Amino acid sequence: MSSILSAFHFCRAFSHQRMSLAAYCVLCWRRIGTLIPPPKTTTYWRDIRNIIKFTGSLILGGSLFLTYEVLALKKSLTLDTQVVEREKMKSYIYVNTVSLDKRENYGITYQARKELHKAVRKVLATSAKILRGPFADTFSTVDVEDHECATWLLLRKSQSGDRAARLQAVQEMSETHHWHDYQYRIIAQACDLRTLIGLARSKESDLRFFLPPPPLPSLKEDSSIEEELRQLLASLPQTELDACIQYFTSLALSESSQSLAAQKGGLWCFGGNGLPYAESFGEVPSATVEMFCLEALVKHSEISTHCDKIEANGGLQLLQRLYQLHKDCPKIQRNIMRIIGNMALNEHLHSTIVRSGWVSILAEAMKSHRIMEASHAARTLANLDRETIQEKYQDGVYVLHPQYRTSQPIKADVLFIHGLMGAAFKTWRQQDSEQVLTEKILEDEARYTTCWPKTWLARDCPALRIISVEYDTSLSDWRTRCPVERKSIAFRSNELLRKLRAAGVGDRPVIWVSHSMGGLLVKKMLLEASKKPEMSTLINNTRGIIFYSVPHHGSHLAEYSVNIRYLLFPSLEVKELSKDLGIGDLIPVDVDHLNICKPKKKDAFLYQRTLQFICETLAKDLEN
Repeated sequence: MSSILSAFHFCRAFSHQRMSLAAYCVLCWRRIGTLIPPPKTTTYWRDIRNIIKFTGSLILGGSLFLTYEVLALKKSLTLDTQVVEREKMKSYIYVNTVSLDKRENYGITYQARKELHKAVRKVLATSAKILRGPFADTFSTVDVEDHECATWLLLRKSQSGDRAARLQAVQEMSETHHWHDYQYRIIAQACDLRTLIGLARSKESDLRFFLPPPPLPSLKEDSSIEEELRQLLASLPQTELDACIQYFTSLALSESSQSLAAQKGGLWCFGGNGLPYAESFGEVPSATVEMFCLEALVKHSEISTHCDKIEANGGLQLLQRLYQLHKDCPKIQRNIMRIIGNMALNEHLHSTIVRSGWVSILAEAMKSHRIMEASHAARTLANLDRETIQEKYQDGVYVLHPQYRTSQPIKADVLFIHGLMGAAFKTWRQQDSEQVLTEKILEDEARYTTCWPKTWLARDCPALRIISVEYDTSLSDWRTRCPVERKSIAFRSNELLRKLRAAGVGDRPVIWVSHSMGGLLVKKMLLEASKKPEMSTLINNTRGIIFYSVPHHGSHLAEYSVNIRYLLFPSLEVKELSKDLGIGDLIPVDVDHLNICKPKKKDAFLYQRTLQFICETLAKDLEN
């Protein structure tokens, strides 16, 4: 028994020693394992590379997909405004390209693109509102390239609620000369009425800003332009006209009827009831008929209700056709301009005048080297421009300077009033023969000018508003044809006073420059104004008067105002009538009655003394 127990204990002790040895070996192995680096596992790094390739491809592909979709979205965005809709209608045809493969409009790709487009639209709209970016509101989705942003920014600025911002935008547009042709056309099609008129009244504006007039309606069958012009005149009321205008209108209608009947019958009529159809066998009678009808329409267009009738009966289009037909006849074109200028006095007709295409014609005429053509266009555009001008220029009142929009503040007015058989432009031309006059029209205006107040005086005194007035004189063709009593100088003075006050004359310091009968009108106007309290500003702001060959007959000019300075240039014919007036500077000049207001050159005594008088009289006003 004891032997068995001893054997058991031996085995147990041996097993404990064996286990201790095994544990010891394990510990040693672990200890050795920490000192020796494990072998490289190629499988582990291969898996990592595969993961990187997969995720990199996924990220790159996703980025390319997002970039493509954003660019596609950018090209699909359009400007959702009425002006762009008009642009599309007028210039381009936009076609939404749709694939013929119906499978492309369905499926996961189609839905993903649709949702992505929605998300990007929301991001663009939100960012525009938060950052108040330049393409906020209606311009937040404009489809433009980076180099086209300036065009659309100026367009948006021109429609701003801030008047100063609008004026600056128009000025920047007019000074831009590096654009492509299509950029000018974008502005022409998308700008509003105010911007278009502002560009037309900006000196440096490119004519590509203005669309050509829309196609004119065709004439009625078996009808001529003379017949339609007569029908337009006949459709106007014959009321609210003085006796002389009524006579003139009825004469034009009767003579035009005879002329049309004679042309259709193959006969030529001369004389008639006072209208000479042709002065020679080579002259076309219809041109004379058209002139008579146009002169009657000028007088009708001075009445607002008659302007509405002219517009309603297609007069704007008919006058435009006649204007284009007679490009070689400045007198007809000027009468047409007078009618349009009178119609522009009515603000409710402005949009109709613009839509009919007249602004592009006026903008081109403004750049004409012919002073009369440019001045008639300037008057019409000034009446259309309610953004920078509050005054209204009625028929016969022409602004010679400034004719364009300008940043130069206007501090005083100088008015030119012609005399018998004179006119607003030809009275104040440089003295020269008719042959030299026609030869030098295209030359430098510093050397020769057909209207020295517009060229010489405007350059020497840019802070002046220079106005020339035209009125009917008793020796004009108009009055000799009218059998009724001729209007007195009192009637003309009151008529001119009304027109000049509408033009804002009297709100600034004023100097009057007159020739012959014009001086009598000036004195009569001041006398009548002194009797009316509402005209007191005109009297108080009158600083001086220049008389060129005005027969005063010993009038006491000092009775009008003690603050007015006078400069008198009596001609050879009126020296005796201008003696001993006791006021002002009386400077005799050895020049005849017609040429005394026409200096031979810019450094001539007549012009230099006139300039000196204006500068000295307005010295304090021009300094302020």
